[in-house]
Amino acid sequence: MEKLVIKNVRVIQTQPPFDVLEGVDVVISGSEILSVGKGAGDNIPGAKVIDGSGKSLMPGNVCSHHHYYSGLSRGMQISAGPQEDFIQVLKEWWWRLDRGLDEEATYYSSLICSLDAIAAGTTSCVDHHASPNYIKGSLSAIARGMEEVGVRGSTCFEITDRNGGMKEVEEGVEENIRFAKEVDARRAKGENVLCEAMIGGHAPFTIPDEGLKLMSEAVKETGRGMHLHVAEAHYDQIHSHHHYGKDIVDRLDDFGLLADNTLLVHGVWLSEKEIAKANERGCFISHQGRSNMNNHIGYCNKLPLIKKLVIGTDGCGGNMFEELKCAFFKHKDDGGPFWPSDFVAALNRGNELVASNFGGRGKWGKVEAGYKADLVLLDYKNPTPLLNANAAGHFVWGMASGHVNTVIVDGRVVMENRVFPHLDVDKIYGEAEKIASRVWKTVDKIKA
Repeated sequence: MEKLVIKNVRVIQTQPPFDVLEGVDVVISGSEILSVGKGAGDNIPGAKVIDGSGKSLMPGNVCSHHHYYSGLSRGMQISAGPQEDFIQVLKEWWWRLDRGLDEEATYYSSLICSLDAIAAGTTSCVDHHASPNYIKGSLSAIARGMEEVGVRGSTCFEITDRNGGMKEVEEGVEENIRFAKEVDARRAKGENVLCEAMIGGHAPFTIPDEGLKLMSEAVKETGRGMHLHVAEAHYDQIHSHHHYGKDIVDRLDDFGLLADNTLLVHGVWLSEKEIAKANERGCFISHQGRSNMNNHIGYCNKLPLIKKLVIGTDGCGGNMFEELKCAFFKHKDDGGPFWPSDFVAALNRGNELVASNFGGRGKWGKVEAGYKADLVLLDYKNPTPLLNANAAGHFVWGMASGHVNTVIVDGRVVMENRVFPHLDVDKIYGEAEKIASRVWKTVDKIKA
């Protein structure tokens, strides 16, 4: 089994209680951390050695909610109608973009998003995919891009009736089940799987009860958790009350869709009662500060009530250093009580979601023996002492993606000294630009 040693490095634990270890060695064997301590890496025959002097090693960041299908959309110039409320934003922009994606565009979106994530120190991405004109096989294309770059993650298809009614719902359910079975088959053959499956849904306002029933059956059949937008904008709650006479969380609970491997996304307009029920069921709830601000949907000022709070981007890239700063500053601007340690803890909690997605096949989130070796090495020069008590403050106020030097996923060095040793990055980005140009032209012809 291959071994990797990081010598004389400072270890920063981002899982509470925060801890800082100076001048230790970290020994990795296969996909796991074997030992951590002073001199632990001495005299290990055949090991690759990375000099960690003057550097800091921390658990990899997790993006707990991403939209890889947005990978080619930045700067997109298309003709669009009014975008004065959230539904108009969806119809005029995102629901046109996803209809313009084919297999090639989906695959390259995955490559680009994965490269951007790794370069920013994000080792895991929990993806939520949509491509209504390319459903069957789309999740395999996402997984292929993730695994070729070397990022860990999961993906699922957004079940929805917004384009084709129940036929579209059924095709989305089938793709989620197909991909989950594909993952199971690969693992049964002894393959190393980096991209797991979830059962995805767009949002309750585009999923009829028949769709939720099918999702519930898919969750039971595959053993996977649900990944769903909820109460992102006020309209979702109004729709639920109008058409079903229920709060969103109660409606989901009626179909058995709230569990300890469920991921609810946004939750801006959830009530305290709904959050309490989600907490009782053990659900993860993901917060996306930048996306919420961009879509002008309001602020989730109930974050302190959420027990399993995690942090995502909603497709605004994979840079979690940047995302965390925006979330923290918006929270303080709103007068919220959370401090840097609370946000860093929520970010690290994404590792619990990863462990859940991988069915308990390991532990993530600490630089400690027995944990998976998903790690980030930083060139961070601290101008003030870096201590247990202020490590979270350094994370929020000082550390940034520009400090990321080397990234290790599953015990494999996927980026070293800011170079991807196994990939022609320039070629990938050059091809992606051509594909994006084609997609833009296609999207511009699609009517809202």
